[in-house]
Amino acid sequence: MKTTGRKSSIQKKLVIAVFWIAIWKLASLAADNPIVLVPPEAAAAAFLRLLADGGFWRTVLSSGMRILGGFLSAGAAGVLLGAAAYRLPLAEELFSPLMNLLRAVPVASFVILALIWVGSRGLTFVVVAAVVIPILYTSTLNGLRAVTPQMLETARVFRIKGWRRVWYIYRPALLPYLENACAIAVGMSWKSGVAAEVIGLPDWSIGERLYMSKIYLETEQLFAWTAAIILLSVLYERVILWLLGCLGRKASGRQGSNM
Repeated sequence: MKTTGRKSSIQKKLVIAVFWIAIWKLASLAADNPIVLVPPEAAAAAFLRLLADGGFWRTVLSSGMRILGGFLSAGAAGVLLGAAAYRLPLAEELFSPLMNLLRAVPVASFVILALIWVGSRGLTFVVVAAVVIPILYTSTLNGLRAVTPQMLETARVFRIKGWRRVWYIYRPALLPYLENACAIAVGMSWKSGVAAEVIGLPDWSIGERLYMSKIYLETEQLFAWTAAIILLSVLYERVILWLLGCLGRKASGRQGSNM
C-alpha cells in the first residue's frame, strides 16, 4: 500500500511538472522572442552546458561557501540571542529594536550599506546573516517559550539540571521551531545572497554570472543559472533539515536507552 501511494504521488508530481512546462512552452511560442522568454528545451540545454563547464562548479562553490558561512554563523547567533532573550527579559527588550529593524529594512538598501561597510568580498556573508538572524532568533524564542511550566516543574522534581535539562526538556520543544525556521531561512539566504552578489559583483559568484547574462541578453544563461540557484537552495534545505532530523532521532534514542 505504501509503495502504491508513493508511485501515485510521483505520478501526480510528474503530471503537474508536465503541465507547467507545457504552459511555459506555449508562453514562449506566444512571445516569439527568445530574449524575452526562452523555450524550456533551450533553457534545459543551457543548463546542461553549464554543468559541463568547469567555471560553473568553481562559481557554485564560491557562492555556496559564502552563503553557507553566513547562514551557519547567523543561525548560531540567532539561537544564542534567542536563548539569552528567553532567560533575560532585559535582553529581549534590548534585542527587539534590532530584530525589528533587520526585518523591516529592504534587502536592496541593506546591500548598498553593507557594500560601503565591508566591500564586495564580505557582502554576501553580511547580507545573509542580517536576513537569517531575525528568523532564527524569533523561532528560538518561541520554541523555548513552548516549554510548559509542568515540564519545568518535573525537571525540578527529578533534579534535571544543566545540559541534561537543555537536552531533555528544551531540545524537544525547540527542534520543530528550528526545522520550520531553517526551511524558510535557507531559501531566504539564497535569495538575499545572490541579490547581494548581483549588486556587489564579487569574483566567481552566481550574482556576477546573472548580471553578465543580463548585460549580454543571454536569457538562456539567465534561466539556467536561476535553475541552478533553485536546485542548490533545495539541496541545502534538505541537508540541513536532515541534520536536524538526525539530531532529534539521536536524542530520542539516547533518551530511550536511559529509560
